[in-house]
Amino acid sequence: MQIHFEQAGASFEGRVAVEPLTLSLTERRIGIIGLNGSGKTTFARMINGLVKPTQGRVTVDGFDSASDGETVRAKVGFIFQNPQNQIILPILHEDIALGLKNRRLPRHAVDAAVDGILRRFGIERLSGRRVHELSGGELQLAALASVLVTEPEVVILDEPTNQLDLRNRALVEKTVHGLDEMAIVISHDLDLIRDFDRVLLFHEGRLAADDAPSQVIARYRELAA
Repeated sequence: MQIHFEQAGASFEGRVAVEPLTLSLTERRIGIIGLNGSGKTTFARMINGLVKPTQGRVTVDGFDSASDGETVRAKVGFIFQNPQNQIILPILHEDIALGLKNRRLPRHAVDAAVDGILRRFGIERLSGRRVHELSGGELQLAALASVLVTEPEVVILDEPTNQLDLRNRALVEKTVHGLDEMAIVISHDLDLIRDFDRVLLFHEGRLAADDAPSQVIARYRELAA
């Protein structure tokens, strides 16, 4: 899997959100950090076409995120900062099944897929639960399950440990590190990304550092001081 930015940038109403940049992402675990408003979430959303570049292009395995959006979004799943925003139906099992609706699978195949993804994350007990009854950590796992049941090759997570207590944070961290898929994680939680393969630091809309976690985190601390 290769994600490629070719002089790709994004501006909104005359304001530059991400300055044009050229780079390729191939590592299994990639962190994206930066101060609020630095451009990190815009950059991540450009990968699967949630934000279209206003100049240059972004490709995922050769598919253009703007013109081949449907294909790219099948390859790249996105978990929003507030997982409740992407969980639509009140019962977890039915919500996860919703992601398979376009495949026109028979009901028994859908149920098998949903049961399988629930087992993968060890949350079979939540299958019949109402979404509003779930804890923060359970909601994050539920959102992951609803995306990964469609078998994307890459998953992007926006602040997956935000506002979680210690127990739920540990649960989500363990899950993220155990994913088989390529994972790109936007986070202020520096402990979460300290062992990643690569970390990108954004500052005021530009890529300020791109290296191993220890070097980039040190640079981030300088900017945040």
